[in-house]
Amino acid sequence: MPDPLDDYIDAVAKALGLPVEDAWRPAIRANLEVSLRLARLVDEFALPDEAEPASVFTA
Repeated sequence: MPDPLDDYIDAVAKALGLPVEDAWRPAIRANLEVSLRLARLVDEFALPDEAEPASVFTA
């Protein structure tokens, strides 16, 4: 059974025209797993309705 993350790696590599060597796959997969875990934490954090975005400061 193919893993959806492996399918995602293949699809993105193809869409971006990036060659992905087999030796790189474990590192790419590990990076994506960490990124997805961190994204889930951000997504699960409930913000109150009155929350405002931070101001943008420029120099």
